[in-house]
Amino acid sequence: MRHGKKNNHLSRQKGHRTAMLSNMACSLIEHKRINTTVAKAKALKQFVEPLITKSKEDTTHNRRIVFAYLKNKYAVTDLFRDVAAKVGDRPGGYTRIIKVGNRLGDNADMAMIELVDFNELYNGGKKEVKKTKSRRGGSGKGKAEAKVEETKVEAPKAEEPQAEAPEAPAADTDETKAAE
Repeated sequence: MRHGKKNNHLSRQKGHRTAMLSNMACSLIEHKRINTTVAKAKALKQFVEPLITKSKEDTTHNRRIVFAYLKNKYAVTDLFRDVAAKVGDRPGGYTRIIKVGNRLGDNADMAMIELVDFNELYNGGKKEVKKTKSRRGGSGKGKAEAKVEETKVEAPKAEEPQAEAPEAPAADTDETKAAE
């Protein structure tokens, strides 16, 4: 019986599995996203997220613990300098797994695993704002706020052309005075 044995062996012996996960973690930290199979991505997520949590507190002890797992000093430096700075306020969930289809040769399920804070497409370069959704159709309060925001955005645009228009005739009058 295999009660309580939750790690995926990935059809590899222990030495090969730990070396593979270490190399994949170094590649993920260096490139911020990698393509792999879904099973390896899930195993990598369990492997790398505790290391990213350790990197939030930059101590010699934590660096040595992470180096024992990664065995690459450049990846450790990058993890503690760049990655830890971006994920400092996030309480976990540092990676995202996106399924990308099947591999051509053997039809294996493929996935892209990436560090969440390094993807500008999803974040838009800014922090996400939570929107409350209601299943009731009643008040329409959100619609009214959206209309107010739209009018605020449109109002400055309308003022800019008016501000430019008076400047142009004033310049014309100065030119006419200089010509006289």
